[in-house]
Amino acid sequence: MILIGIGGNLTSARFGPPRQALAAALAALETEGVHIIARSAWYRTEPTPPSDQPWFTNAVASLATALPAPDLLAVMQGLETRFGRVRDERNAARVLDLDLLDYRGEVIETATLVLPHPRLHERQFVLAPLAEIAPAWRHPLLGLTAEQLLAGLVTNQLIERLPD
Repeated sequence: MILIGIGGNLTSARFGPPRQALAAALAALETEGVHIIARSAWYRTEPTPPSDQPWFTNAVASLATALPAPDLLAVMQGLETRFGRVRDERNAARVLDLDLLDYRGEVIETATLVLPHPRLHERQFVLAPLAEIAPAWRHPLLGLTAEQLLAGLVTNQLIERLPD
């Protein structure tokens, strides 16, 4: 299973508000040899760490691709750039954020890629949509399912599932 997190909290000049921009980004992945198998509902989430920036729209998607993990990450980062993402400050507001969460259970640690995503088990905005589409998915290092990780998470982040 290949899992990505998708999010954003800024309006795109080309694609519109976050939800439309994120949907356009998923459609753009399809043109890069990446097939979207499933997508969670969209979630509206408070910024983490707390800040005065706009709330995020987030989801998790399951993918199929022949691309190896480093190449998939490169495609995702190229897409972020095409959508106007500027990487100048950590946790800054952004039009598009694509995170490679898990790639077929592989454990990788290089200068440019760490799998599984090092903070996915700490993030309600990742675990809630992940548990929706893959509740039995197991964290490759912790051995816990998405549902178990979500149930054990202690957070006060505000998050709401958006209607389709």
